[in-house]
Amino acid sequence: MSASAAPSNWVFSRVVFGLVFVPVVYVLFDSVVTDVDDVFIPMPDDLLCNLNECKEQVRELLLTLGKTQSGGGGNCLGAALQAAYKLLAPIGGRVSVFQCCLPNLGPGALQSRENPNERSAKDVVNLNPATDFYKKLALDCCGQQIGVDLFLLSSQFADLATLAGISKFSSGQVYYYPRFHVTQAPDQVERFVGQLRHYLTRKIGFESVMRIRCTKGLQLHTFHGNFFVRSTDLLSLPNVNPDVGFAMQVSIEENLTDYSAAVFQAAVLYTSSQGERRIRVHTLCLPVSALLPEILQGADQEAVVGLLAKMAVDRSLSCSVSDARDALINAATDLCHAYSLTQRSTAGGLMMMRNCKTLPLYVLGLLKQRAFRVGVSTKLDDRIYDMESIKNLPLDKLLLLIYPGLYPLHLQLPEGQMPPRLQLSFEKVDKVGLYLLETLDTFFVYVGGRISPRLLENVFGVSKFSQLPDSMVRVQMDG
Repeated sequence: MSASAAPSNWVFSRVVFGLVFVPVVYVLFDSVVTDVDDVFIPMPDDLLCNLNECKEQVRELLLTLGKTQSGGGGNCLGAALQAAYKLLAPIGGRVSVFQCCLPNLGPGALQSRENPNERSAKDVVNLNPATDFYKKLALDCCGQQIGVDLFLLSSQFADLATLAGISKFSSGQVYYYPRFHVTQAPDQVERFVGQLRHYLTRKIGFESVMRIRCTKGLQLHTFHGNFFVRSTDLLSLPNVNPDVGFAMQVSIEENLTDYSAAVFQAAVLYTSSQGERRIRVHTLCLPVSALLPEILQGADQEAVVGLLAKMAVDRSLSCSVSDARDALINAATDLCHAYSLTQRSTAGGLMMMRNCKTLPLYVLGLLKQRAFRVGVSTKLDDRIYDMESIKNLPLDKLLLLIYPGLYPLHLQLPEGQMPPRLQLSFEKVDKVGLYLLETLDTFFVYVGGRISPRLLENVFGVSKFSQLPDSMVRVQMDG
């Protein structure tokens, strides 16, 4: 699919509008489908356009869309998705959905099922979809090489647990802006603009499949990510991009004593945006050992916690959040206990090998995530979004979600040298310091109350702490 080929735009409230581009006479007009229960494609030959030929009409559409489509008392997302599927089915591609409320009309209509009074309950309910409509439609899209990405811009409950299925099973992504407001939440607008710009300009692969193979005697099972499992080792990915990650679980089915190494290989076949068919292959060889100490010393704590996090999401959906929390804690304690068995120390308590010494800290970070916390008021859509992120993020970004990076900016360092990363503890924060906290999608700058005037002047252009801009929020910290 060429980058210059752009699908038409669908706008939906109570009816579905197809915006038709006619490049010869430079006209843009609405094609309205009022029967949302039986959607069809009016003028199918004119609902797709070439971006190079219709660039001005597209620009005009974006400038006038908010004025011409004011919305209504209902939302027929399901019908709009069905129309988009029928339109792109012959050629495949990508659908970008911008949703602001709960769909309540036509196919896929939903009802609010969140009780605000139960947000802090220990037994979290309604984590699974209310209907399989969006999952089935996603599987249809996957079969026609169509990926669907969902941008949810809503401060009200929108049932992300159900809507996310359209992206999960079509190799799409979910973007979530819970406090989005054009004038009252500039930080959310800035985040949306930045992520949308990146979304539209990043590299993308179409019509992708991923095959994962391993040494005989090992069995792959339970893949994690957004895709459709076509066979035991083949994943269908209508769209693939650099911002997603995948994980798998492996079981040992046969004795591996005849092998010195276990080999894993992942191959991705895809079509580039220039129409070139390409293949990318990654091969990993790991030594085989029958000795428990060697196995434990070779463990990668970041990979372990990444897989534990994804497994915990599945446990939450199949059992409960409390069960997932217990499983995370048990996994950490079992690893400590296994290592303790290999040591001859008579000291009491659990021990942890050096290469996994911060794994309990990562697990503690996971327990504090919105996905797994209990007893704290948490919106259902917020919880589901964190779960979707954990399942779909690559490892480096997942670790930032679990344990953000804290860096001192006030240190005098040689040019080109990065400041050291600090432990997330209040005792590491000095009142005369300036710190950068890096999270998954946001940077926070913490300014100590006794910071030097010179540093304030150099960084913020003010000489006193009280002169900092009103847009900066004052944080009260204990201690």
